[in-house]
Amino acid sequence: MIPRELLRKIRQIEIRTNRLVSESVSGAYHSVFKGQGMNFDEVREYQPGDDVRAIDWNVTARMNHPFIKKFVEERELTVMLVVDLSGSGLFGSGEQSKRELAAEIASVLAFSAIRNNDKVGLVLFSDAVEKFIPPRKGRRHVLRVIREILFFEPKQHGTNLPGALHFVSQVLPHKSVVVMLSDFLEARSPVRFGSQSGSRAPLPAVDPLAITTQIALRQMHRRHDLVAVQITDRYELEMPALGRLILKDAETGEVVEVQTGNARQRAAFAEQQMLFQGSLRKAFRTIGIDTIQLQTDQPYAAVLGKFFETREKRRRRR
Repeated sequence: MIPRELLRKIRQIEIRTNRLVSESVSGAYHSVFKGQGMNFDEVREYQPGDDVRAIDWNVTARMNHPFIKKFVEERELTVMLVVDLSGSGLFGSGEQSKRELAAEIASVLAFSAIRNNDKVGLVLFSDAVEKFIPPRKGRRHVLRVIREILFFEPKQHGTNLPGALHFVSQVLPHKSVVVMLSDFLEARSPVRFGSQSGSRAPLPAVDPLAITTQIALRQMHRRHDLVAVQITDRYELEMPALGRLILKDAETGEVVEVQTGNARQRAAFAEQQMLFQGSLRKAFRTIGIDTIQLQTDQPYAAVLGKFFETREKRRRRR
């Protein structure tokens, strides 16, 4: 039996996201996520302006009048939501944690999918794949997906992006839409805010993604339509001036002391994070992955709208 307060939280997410799905996202989703191909629908008489390449010469010969084949898009897609449940997802400096925002974005995409008669599946991962829900349709299924993202208790606390991507490639036999929701902070990242109270101290700048992660992303991108949704918090990008803090990394358990009252340290931290985020965006572009970058303290509707608009413009140019 699900406690009443948990049901209320799930229902609140459904209400908040439904309007956005109804007014804008569902139609945009249909435009930018295309089916596997085209299915034959019917034969009809040729009309001026029709593509001559579509003429059905067999029927045309029998009827002594040009006819064309009409095709419709094979619409049904599978959308696999791959959600990072590592310890750093619990952090949130405002009303929402990164994990809660991930659940809300997953809700928008999942409801858009089922409105377009597509299937939705879920993979939850940390150091290992924690839970797999096979793709299905329907509102009740989507509500279950939201519930699992919000309230599933992972056994591990770390992050294994390549392992999650490898699992997804094994359970998806056909080309699908794969949406990975994560902060993309691995062990080598320059900062990880892992709990409600803190972070890891700044480290020297490094490549944003491990080589194994880059390889896994490339392989997934070749086989599927991969979208990376990066979720961050403002205090992962800029250090608040709160004086001396004792902070614990929720993924590794490491405890550090940070003096946040030093303006020079805060400036260096912000610069380091800016470089890291820029390097991460460049890595995604190099691989060819579409990305959506969101923050827990900022509205996401406009960001999603811009993503769909940009993707639609690119599709039309092809």
